[in-house]
Amino acid sequence: MTPDFSVKGRIACVTGASSGLGRAIAQALVEGGAKVVSVARRSADWCDGTSSAAISADLSDLNGVSDIAAAVADVFGPPDILVNAAGINTRQPADEVTMDGWLTTMDLNLSVPFFLAQAMVPAMREKGWGRIINFASLQSQRAFHGGIAYGASKGGIVQLTRAMAEAWSRDGIMANALAPGFFPTELTGPVFGDAELAAKNAAQTCIGRNGDLQDILGPALFLCSPASDYVTGQCLYVDGGFTAK
Repeated sequence: MTPDFSVKGRIACVTGASSGLGRAIAQALVEGGAKVVSVARRSADWCDGTSSAAISADLSDLNGVSDIAAAVADVFGPPDILVNAAGINTRQPADEVTMDGWLTTMDLNLSVPFFLAQAMVPAMREKGWGRIINFASLQSQRAFHGGIAYGASKGGIVQLTRAMAEAWSRDGIMANALAPGFFPTELTGPVFGDAELAAKNAAQTCIGRNGDLQDILGPALFLCSPASDYVTGQCLYVDGGFTAK
């Protein structure tokens, strides 16, 4: 028996696909034969309009989530795959966290993944097949300085993923999370902008280096494909062994 890692013919929605890990995963899905709709505040300039399309939207506005889901479905049809890669990290120390910063972090990192999935699940249920991939973090289980709001939201993502699996997996919809280690993206710009800190993080891994964008693609495509038919409610740490030490 050969596992089926194909995403050919699937329709995917990837949030935060204008840059970083979201963009890398979205492009890998397109290369694998899927049609992908990118949803991000900035337009995804890599989309070709044929196998990939971009919708510019402010995902932090919860009142607009259902309209965004409808707009996504209008492009290629209702998605089979949802990748919630959009996120924010205000990096405010605990004593300096503002109400606006906290709420914006919770809305974008935790609330939007749920309500966007909720809006897309009925079509997945009708097909009897679906994939939801949320983005967790090292901070889902580790406390970092300046990360109290971000860490709380990403800890919530792990439990949200379990709850999604409990709610929807009997309908053929698998829900899992990816927890990346340190990858060079806009979100981790302050980390990689400090060479000493980047080296320290690399030394903390079992492998001895930080992540390259291609390192996320295999795990992501696995969770998006039929090969993961019996995997749900899980959080996969793609961190070079950072959390193993």
